[in-house]
Order: sequence, then C-alpha cells, then structure tokens
Amino acid sequence: MNIRANILLRVYLAFGLIVLFAFAVFLRLGQVQFVQGKKWKAMADSLSTRYVNVEATRGNIYSNDGSLLATSIPEYELRMDMFAGGIADDKLFNEKVDSLGYKLSELFKDKTPKEYARYLRLGRQDSARYLLIHRKVGYADLKTIRSFPLYNIGKFSGGLIAVQQNKRILPFQALAARTIGYKNENVKNGVGLEGAYKEYINGETGKRLMQRIAGGVYIPVNEEAEVAPKDGADIISTIDVNMQDLAQSALEKQLIKSQADHGAVIVMEVATGEIRAVANFSKVEEGVYKEKFNYAIAGNQDPGSTFKLASYMALLEDELVDTNTMVGTGTYKIPGHTIKDSHGSIGVVTVKKAFEQSSNAAIAYLINSKYGANPIKFTDHLYDWHLNEKMGLQIPGEAMPAVKNPKSNKSWNKNMTLPQMAYGYEMQLTPLKMLTMYNAVANNGKMVAPIFVKEIRRLGNPIEQFKARVINDKICSDVTLSKIKKMLEGVVTEGSGKRYVYNSLYPIAGKTGTAQVADANKGYRANKQYQASFVGYFPANRPKYSMIVVVNDPKGDYYGGSVSGPVFREIADRIYASDMQMYNDMPTRLVGNTGNPPTKAGQSKATQKVYKAFGFKPLFASKSEYYNIIDTSAGTIFQENNERKGVMPNVAGMGLKDALYLLGNAGLKTRVLGSGKVVSQSIIAGTKVGKGVGVQIELN
Repeated sequence: MNIRANILLRVYLAFGLIVLFAFAVFLRLGQVQFVQGKKWKAMADSLSTRYVNVEATRGNIYSNDGSLLATSIPEYELRMDMFAGGIADDKLFNEKVDSLGYKLSELFKDKTPKEYARYLRLGRQDSARYLLIHRKVGYADLKTIRSFPLYNIGKFSGGLIAVQQNKRILPFQALAARTIGYKNENVKNGVGLEGAYKEYINGETGKRLMQRIAGGVYIPVNEEAEVAPKDGADIISTIDVNMQDLAQSALEKQLIKSQADHGAVIVMEVATGEIRAVANFSKVEEGVYKEKFNYAIAGNQDPGSTFKLASYMALLEDELVDTNTMVGTGTYKIPGHTIKDSHGSIGVVTVKKAFEQSSNAAIAYLINSKYGANPIKFTDHLYDWHLNEKMGLQIPGEAMPAVKNPKSNKSWNKNMTLPQMAYGYEMQLTPLKMLTMYNAVANNGKMVAPIFVKEIRRLGNPIEQFKARVINDKICSDVTLSKIKKMLEGVVTEGSGKRYVYNSLYPIAGKTGTAQVADANKGYRANKQYQASFVGYFPANRPKYSMIVVVNDPKGDYYGGSVSGPVFREIADRIYASDMQMYNDMPTRLVGNTGNPPTKAGQSKATQKVYKAFGFKPLFASKSEYYNIIDTSAGTIFQENNERKGVMPNVAGMGLKDALYLLGNAGLKTRVLGSGKVVSQSIIAGTKVGKGVGVQIELN
C-alpha cells in the first residue's frame, strides 16, 4: 500500500471514530432529555426549591360548659433577608438600621439598641438572607414589628420573614390534663382526646414553596402558603371544669394525707353516661403528685368489696336469698384458706346487714353454697353484664377486664376461685368499669358506656354528635333493683359508710371497698398493700351523678370508708350545693322583662351575665349593646339605647362607668355631681352635639 492510500485510510478511520463519538453523544443527550428528563429536572428543582408542609391550626377542645380546655396559638420565628428588594440600597439601610435596632430593643429588651444595630450590620456584611431576629414572638407583637423602620416598606420588600409555628396551650394548665392528652409524633398510640380525635383536631396541612440559599438554608419564597392549611375541628368534651377542679383538689389532698402511691376519681352523669370529671394522680416525690397515668381507665386491679354489689345482685336475681335471709359472719373456711371479716364477727345477721357491714365471710359462704355445684351460673351473670368486655371508650388506653369462668380459665381453682370472686378477688377491673356497674343501678337498670366527647364542630357547625351506647337495657328485674338500692343506701345510713359519707341534707347510696393488692409475682403476702375505694351515686332518691374514688397503697389507715369516703363526701357535697336542680323541686319558669329585679342601665351583656349567675332568665327585646331602664307599675322595662356619633346618648339610670364610656365616645367633656346612678343630664338625649362640648350629669 502506497503512502497516499495509508494516509487516507487513517483519515477515514479517524473521521469515522469522530462521527461515531458524535452520534453517541447525541444519543446520550436524547436519552437524558427525553427518557430521564423528569428525573433530572426534579433533582435540579429539589436543589434550589422545594415544597414543605405548613402545619394547620389544630382545633380547640372545650369543656361541657364551653370553657376552653386546649387551644393553639400562633407563635413566630422572625428572620430577615438583608438584601430584600426594598432594602437593597445601602443608603436606605444605613439611615434606618439604628431606628430599627432601637425599636427591637424596646420591644424584646434582650439587647441594647447599639447591639441590635451592630448585629444587623454584621448580618448585612455577611450577606445573610435568613438572619435570625427573635424566636417565640406572639401575633400581637408581630403586628407591631411590621410597623418598625425598614419592615414597614412593604410586606416582602422590607426583608422581614415570619415563620409561623403553632403552640398548644392548656388554659387551665393541669386541670384534666391526662384526659385532654397531648400530641407526640414519637408516640404510636394517642393519649387522651388529643390522640383519639387527632384526625379531626389536626386539620389538613398546607404547602409552602421554599428556596435554597447559600449555606444550605431554605427560606420561604413568600410569606403565604401556596396551598393553605385547613384548620382542625373543635371537640366539645363532657368534662365540667368546676367538677374537675373539685375532684383533683379533693383527691390530691387525701393522697398527701395518706401518703398513698396513686389514686383516681371519676364523676359520671347517671342518665347520659357523660364523664364530668376524671382525676388521676401518681406520687412523684414525697407530698408531690402529678398526672402520669390514667388509672381510671387503665388501672386494672382486684376491686375488692365494691364487687359485692354484683354478687348480691346475682343471688337476689336468682331468688336464692332475700334481704332478710340470715347468714353468719366473721370467718368462713374453705380448703386451704380461711376468709375473715376485717372488723371481726357481727354474729348471724340479715343479708342486708351483712352487705351494709361489708362481711367477706357472709358473701363468700352465700356464693359458694348457692353456686358451688354449678359456678358457671354465677359467672354467666357477670358475662351477661359484660363485665368481661371492654366498653369501647372514646379515648385510648382502656384495659381489658379479666373475669374468670370455669370453662375457659385454666387457673380456675374448684375450691378457692368462686368464693374469692364473691368479694372481689381473682379478677381485674378498672375503676371506670366498676363505676359503670353502679351507674346502671342508679339509672334504673340501664347500663351505658361512658362518653368523654359529645360533639365535634367545624367553624361552629356540628359535624358529628355522640350519645352514650347502651350496653345492657336492663341488668336485673325491678324487684332486685329496688332491693339493691335499699342495700346501697343502708351502707351510708347504717353501715360501713355512715361515719364518713352520710349527709343528713341529701341521701347518698354506695359501697365501701378495701382490697389487698398483689405485689407482682410475689403475691399478696410479700408487702401488704391495700386499695381503698368508695363508689356510689347521689342524691339516692333521684340519682343525677355517680362517682368512684380509689386510693392505692395508703399508709396507716387503709379502709375504703375512712380513706376514700371523705373524698366522695367532699366532692358530692360541693356538687350538690352548686346544682339547684338537685335540691330544689320548684320548676324553672321563664319570665318576661318585668319579673326580674331592677338594675342600673348599662351594657346588655354584663347585665345578662349577672342575671344568669343568679338563675334569672330575662328576655331582652332588643339586641343593642347598651340599654336604659324604665320603672313602671308593671315592673322594670329594658329600653334600647343605640349609640350614634354626634348625638347625645341617654345615660339616665346608668352607673358612672357606663355613662362616662358613652359620653366619652360621643366626644363630650363630662362634669360629674354626686354618686350612685345618673338621675339627670344637662343635654337632652338625642340632641346633636359637637366634639368637645361640655355636659353635666347628676348622680344620686
């Protein structure tokens, strides 16, 4: 091959390789552009901008009377873009930065004006686009800050960046805190109402576009969310703030006195099953108790003597005994164990007396002798009353009851289990479960599941309402119910609850309970610990509320009557005293305006509030903010008083405070003579007046 041909071959080969390489490049570009384009574009966007979630304002939780139990308030983290469009000019920035430093120092009081000005200048020198100004700033302060120098140039151009964060607060602090619960992303199972209704309360998150700047920091492109969050719904609970306060105060006082380990109180409305108060306290140090665990719904333990209600109900329902049946007390021997009465024998007494004095030996003998040959007949009653099932509460954490039966429980002992169950051992029930049983007696045999939430509202409109679920329409016959009620009343008037619970002003029905608590795997004999309880309802003749008090491991005295009874009595007394409907048989009558006591003229809302506090229900014909009164032979009439600029208001009958408020708003200079309420004014009402005109009012 000659030289020319050799050169041409090399040229053609090189050219071919170049063409092949170019083709490969174009092929790769096409693949990147059209096949992988979306992937790389998304990656590029993620490196410069991205959307982040904007937390919605969580819904409020209200008490039964409308008091705010939990709410969210906006809190802001203030940042500053030192090179925003409106302050990019150095001259403008330098002119205003000292004034801005002075204003920030005056508001926050954490730095001097010079320190703030120096901090802002250094931020500008460092080309900061997201300089931290202050954390935890309230909405009112934010409105003030927007009027500060530089920031008042424009919403975005002044450089101020406000990052909103919602802060959850409890206006009543520790009141019903465990029932209200809390939101915690690290806790799988929700706590309290906050956890149970998070889907409603949390609302729907929004989206905000954020841009990446130097240093890997993301700042909002604008202050408004691209997709606005949807605020959460409000929860209307059944909790009564006043009753909750009573329950917590009385329980804590007794726990400190008894040096107990923990305790719980629950107050339920009989007819509706609505929980009015639930208090749980655990000892954290000597004399200090806090809500750490919801014993009311999750504290499974042997109920002790309060369970005797179920045992006697079964006997009476099966007509195996009557209230006047005679039975021995003191001791009852079973193979391997002797059941004793804590206060010794009271001889051979009636069944009613044995119940009132809480004889363990009597009920153990009766249950064992009547059901020993066929124990399933007894346990069937307990299962028919659903004592072995959860109640399906509206808040999480309900413990699973443990009630044995001879068919399915391998631990059933043919000699010991049945008589032990008779007085509340060899089972696990929560305080709320026991209260539900007693509430059914008070509710004429209808057992309802307790409820904690009565309504869910969005923007003030109900979107879901709740009523108590009926567990059992009739737990026993009316004959049995009547006898059981008399026995429960007898506990307070004649028996173990007389000294600490009885009140001559209104009848109370209930039962004391004292149970020895097992110490983990060591059993009952290791360290003797007791649970003292009292459960019942009031007023016994027309039950409105049921209540249970449980105190665990009190030191010294550990009997239910003397430890838990006083707590029950204190709460019941104060609830009874504050509820006129319970002790006043007179029906409420709605009367017209002439039936109410006379008042000073003034602000309508304030007067209505006072009337409401005293139980009066006035009917106001007008909706004006202020009113006057006219005394007639028929009584007191409320007259509309509309406030108008440039017109002399009618202040006759008003107190000095309301009169000065209206006259001041009208721009008048007021001279005051006397005291009391306004009897005359120097300018006739309705007269046109100018700003600064003097007026004299006389009070008497």
